[in-house]
Amino acid sequence: MEKKILFPRIGGFVHGGDYNPDQWLDRPDILEEDVCLMKKAGVNSVTLGVFSWAACEPVEGEFHFEWMEQIIDNLYQNGIYTILSTPSGARPAWLDERYPEAMRVDERGVRNHHGVRHNHCMTSPEYRAKVAVIDRKLAERLGSHPGVVMYHISNEFGGECYCPHCAQKFREYLAEKFDHDIEKLNKAWWTSFWSHHYNSFEQIEPPFANGETSVMGLNLEWKRFTTWSTDDFMQFEINTLHSVTPDVPVTANFMQMFGGLDYRKLAPHLDVVSWDNYPTFHNDQETLAETFAETAFHHAMMRSLKRDVPFMMMESAPGLVNWHRVNKLKRPGVHRLACLQAVAAGSDSVQYFQWRKGRGSYEQFHGAVVDHSGGEDTRVFREVAEVGEILKKIAPAAGTVVKSRAALLFDWDNRWAIWDVKALGQKTKNYEKVCVDIWKEFLKLGIDMDVVGSDEDLSRYDVVAAPMLYMVTPRAAANLKAFVERGGQLLATYFTGYVDEDQLCFLGGFPGEGLKSLFGVVSEEIDSLYPSDRNGIVLKDGSRWEVRDYAEILKVVDAEVLGTYTEDFYAGGAALTCRRLGEGASRGAAYYMAARTESSAMVPLFEKMLTDAGIAVRRMPEGVEYHVRTGEEGVYEFYLNCSGETVRVEDVRGLDLVTGNTVNGSLVLDGYGVAVVRA
Repeated sequence: MEKKILFPRIGGFVHGGDYNPDQWLDRPDILEEDVCLMKKAGVNSVTLGVFSWAACEPVEGEFHFEWMEQIIDNLYQNGIYTILSTPSGARPAWLDERYPEAMRVDERGVRNHHGVRHNHCMTSPEYRAKVAVIDRKLAERLGSHPGVVMYHISNEFGGECYCPHCAQKFREYLAEKFDHDIEKLNKAWWTSFWSHHYNSFEQIEPPFANGETSVMGLNLEWKRFTTWSTDDFMQFEINTLHSVTPDVPVTANFMQMFGGLDYRKLAPHLDVVSWDNYPTFHNDQETLAETFAETAFHHAMMRSLKRDVPFMMMESAPGLVNWHRVNKLKRPGVHRLACLQAVAAGSDSVQYFQWRKGRGSYEQFHGAVVDHSGGEDTRVFREVAEVGEILKKIAPAAGTVVKSRAALLFDWDNRWAIWDVKALGQKTKNYEKVCVDIWKEFLKLGIDMDVVGSDEDLSRYDVVAAPMLYMVTPRAAANLKAFVERGGQLLATYFTGYVDEDQLCFLGGFPGEGLKSLFGVVSEEIDSLYPSDRNGIVLKDGSRWEVRDYAEILKVVDAEVLGTYTEDFYAGGAALTCRRLGEGASRGAAYYMAARTESSAMVPLFEKMLTDAGIAVRRMPEGVEYHVRTGEEGVYEFYLNCSGETVRVEDVRGLDLVTGNTVNGSLVLDGYGVAVVRA
């Protein structure tokens, strides 16, 4: 397996983060000190130019890149490379004064004022024209610099615009999608309801907050359009840069499980996926190990957007952040653990926001490598420098990837549809939580699942979990059938296959799109439970699982019943079923879980699926995460102790690159300890 080194000039892992020297141009002493401190911290890369439009073009048509060129020159001479950002995420005041149409319009049709960031209309011809000019000037002046290794497009895309430009683009988007046939749209959106029939595409408006919000097809297509519009703008920026410097790779930083954009539509146009990681460490709702496990899920989601190359953790807090509900300090050792978790999950970078704290404005108290005290003698700086040293030690693992045989299906379309549907309990749908909870239980079994879309190629996987797949496309249904027919172990749950991609209910019983025959069951009704309601499932071996929130009533057509309800009028009815396909060792299984229960209760089922698929289960001690990266030079096993207690992990053999010690059977990890073992 060939390595996929992201930046051959850097060689190993990228270590650095957002650098804002434009805030310190009147302090050359500080800029000089920054380079010295970066070298002491083991920093080999900075992200430069994020939100720097006003410093590069202080007035329209007057460009100043000399300060940036001097910074890049000096960094490069000191062995520090630059990821060069386009400044389009925040506009200077002169632009909004002269081109007010560049500012967004909100969901009530009111144009925003100048300010904050990402307050622009991405379809605005005026805005795009100005972005094209600044991007081209940037590429011409700095794109070919030997110290520049990548372009970073804008910053944290997000938000919607309801301006006339966007409304017209939306109509054009819909006309194209529905073959310029308004009746085709009317049928897909079921507009005969409440006399919402359209006579032409020109009658369609975005779902304004004080307008049409009751047509589910409209709401869903608006979210799809917002992704399309963002992707179109992102490609516009990429094409502008590549018209000057076609060989410089590009990335754009994503935001966790962000609900506003379908990242699977953006990822194909990027060379590398990157994301910004800000967990709520040390909160009062869960253990630190649980926080880490959820963060591992988000790493897996980003990794899975481009499964065969490493991703990048573009931002993380070296200390605290300034925008959580409670801005808690990281406890000693947690920073190292969080950085190594990103690497373990497939990242080839550990990057921070920010390098140095600014003196004023919104992020003046956001954590940074260099605090307001201005020196290296701080706990945060020492911990960052320690990470820099560790990344050098484990450099042989750079370019390797995570290869998983198990996957969890997660679709943005499905998520949006579940958000919008008037069904179930409005406060207990919790699609995201269900997905994360199931994923975390597999992680405890030593299985680092990928997180992929239901219409993606599943041929590399042997176990797939598909929670609450409410919306099913023909391609997704064919995917699932083919997966089980070739011997895959599939788990689906309640609320599967209710609607098509336009949110029209399937006729003939759920799950639709041919999945009834795959699972051998028909869901006739679904019961929503109050918190005070009680029900359960009894399995063949006598074990019992508690039911909460939802319970489907099944008619079994051609499946084995593995568990039945214990209470209510549907007591004795099927709650967990399995239909097997094929013969012998390649026999597939389609499990259907008709009720919500704690994911931890289903672990015996998960273990059986893994065993039947020939995937070894490796249980870790409580609070320990296990991840594996593979490359041409072998296998690298990562052990992360997310508890504050010393633990012992058995059956570990190889060289620990962190300590330099050989491990032959038993690995001892201190609290928050890490080990990277070349097996």
